[in-house]
Amino acid sequence: MITLLVIQLLGVMSPGPDFAVVMRNSLVHTRRAAIFTVFGVTCGDLLHMTYIVLGLGVIIAKTAWLLTFLKYIGAGYLIYIGILGIRTKKHSADYAEKAHQHKVLSDFKAFRSGFFTNITNFKAMLFFIGLFSGFITPEVPNMVIAIYVAIILVSTFAWFLIVAIFFSNKHLISFFKNFQHIIERVTGGFLILLGLKILFTKGNS
Repeated sequence: MITLLVIQLLGVMSPGPDFAVVMRNSLVHTRRAAIFTVFGVTCGDLLHMTYIVLGLGVIIAKTAWLLTFLKYIGAGYLIYIGILGIRTKKHSADYAEKAHQHKVLSDFKAFRSGFFTNITNFKAMLFFIGLFSGFITPEVPNMVIAIYVAIILVSTFAWFLIVAIFFSNKHLISFFKNFQHIIERVTGGFLILLGLKILFTKGNS
């Protein structure tokens, strides 16, 4: 179980779409929005693990056309939300101040941003398939599998909660409030690059 936890932590702490979305919602919106984004990411992980435990992960991994389809869907979504970020416009300081006060991301939209970013993350899907294939066999009791799932969910939620709390610090937000358009654009560019990397990386289809 320690090995599983270490591998999971190394995977979840590596910069990726989930980290980018949680950081952006923390800096641009509110701590509440960031925390609901974390809930969304964690539920996305739960969905990945559910279909893998049910055996669908093996089917996906061995079905070339389905892997290719999921890769394109995931890459397309990342590129789409990245373009939205890049298109963010710069406003004056006074306008940015007022915009920040009223630009409140609803709990549902914050959750949705984290959830869809996670479930369309092709690399995350392959990571969990690879991780679970090394720890789950027909002989492993259901209770042990449940513990594995719990370890992954708790570690994911804990890490991104730390990220959310750190980047939603009021002093940090105050410092970055006039750079919100830059944060959106940089995050958007990062997501587009990740999407393109997934799209053009060979060996996943």
